[in-house]
Amino acid sequence: MRLSRGAWAVDASIALLLAVGTVVGDLNRSYVEVRPEFDTTGVPVRLPLPAPVDGVAPVPPLPVTPPPVPPLPELPGIPTGGDPPHAVSAFQHTLPPVEPWELMVAVLTALPLALRRRCPLAVYWAVMGATVLLHQGRAAADATTVTFASGLIAAYSAAVYSPHRKAAVASLLAGVGLYAVFPLVPDVNQGLVPLLVLLPVALAAHGVHTWRQRMRVLREEQQAALRRAVERERSRIARELHDVVTHNVSMMTIQAGAARKVLDTAPDLAREAMLAVESAGRSAMSELRHVMGLLTMAAADGPAATADDPATDVDLAPQPGLDRLEELADRVRGTGVPVEVAVRGTPTVLPAGVDLTAYRVAQEALTNAVKHAAGASVSVTVEYAPGELRVEVTDTGGQPRPSAAPGSGRGLLGLRERLAIYGGTLQAGGRPRGGYRVRAVIPVEEL
Repeated sequence: MRLSRGAWAVDASIALLLAVGTVVGDLNRSYVEVRPEFDTTGVPVRLPLPAPVDGVAPVPPLPVTPPPVPPLPELPGIPTGGDPPHAVSAFQHTLPPVEPWELMVAVLTALPLALRRRCPLAVYWAVMGATVLLHQGRAAADATTVTFASGLIAAYSAAVYSPHRKAAVASLLAGVGLYAVFPLVPDVNQGLVPLLVLLPVALAAHGVHTWRQRMRVLREEQQAALRRAVERERSRIARELHDVVTHNVSMMTIQAGAARKVLDTAPDLAREAMLAVESAGRSAMSELRHVMGLLTMAAADGPAATADDPATDVDLAPQPGLDRLEELADRVRGTGVPVEVAVRGTPTVLPAGVDLTAYRVAQEALTNAVKHAAGASVSVTVEYAPGELRVEVTDTGGQPRPSAAPGSGRGLLGLRERLAIYGGTLQAGGRPRGGYRVRAVIPVEEL
């Protein structure tokens, strides 16, 4: 997960403060043990001196006698008397001097928390391992208190931020076992018990809040990905419609205009032109049915699909490919534009997407030649080279037809997007000796 600079700063500050607190707490090598002692006479009890610790003799106990308590007045029905006053004995202990390795391990009990949201499980085990290692020596009580806090934060981070839920649960259970086996839990005063009870509750509440935020962010990311997918699908369908409609409607317009001009003088030529218009219209309807079928095909796969679903009644023609290149050239020749088709190399079986893309390149280039290069001759070359497919369409140049509108460039832009999907490239521009050339190169893996 990506963190903001503020989150990094907070985690680093927590790790640094806890590391410093552990080191300072471990450097405090003396502590006082207080023991209450009772006597029936109210006289303080002087206990024997405890055995020396690591060669250091303890300080003799200091008897402390509380002030006398006045007797309670006698009340009817209520007995008087009670426990006698008690004395308190205090012992001062001094631990051996801290060793350098203990200070290094003390730093490692908290410093990994700077990465607690980046690598929660690794940080958890680093903190636990360093804590156990520190308590193999003579860790001070203050250091144990700070390392306990570091362990709580590491456990919380592993539970909330780790994506490996089973491993996190197993790690937390193993940590509970370590706390039960080793002396990692500090002695807590009664005043700190509410804090230790409320702290896990607060951490759990914060964890639930964080989990809800993460779920909300995940839903928003999924919705954004869905919107992007819908936009890409719309763009793909728009390219398909553009390729289908532009080519066939251009052929129909040109043939209908030719038929109108020769209708009175050459009825046979007009009849041939109208047949070409009919053929182009049928081809356009077939490809449009295919595109519309793609839009409704999902309904046939859903649980609510029935035999009356219109998607199941659509006559889906196969996607065009280079095997229909001659048919495409014949339709263009019907408009009076001479077209030569040449195939070089050994034809191979192409992936369906590559085959369709190569066909669309030839279709778009021939459509532009018919619209913007009247009187020119066109040549189409398909070359099967090792590892790639090349499609080149060139014309000798001509004048735009009166009915041709200025090009918007959307067709070539759509071709570049198609080719980019398969790692292909498109070059389009004028030729040095006149005319126009469109050249596409598509990488092809052998099937």
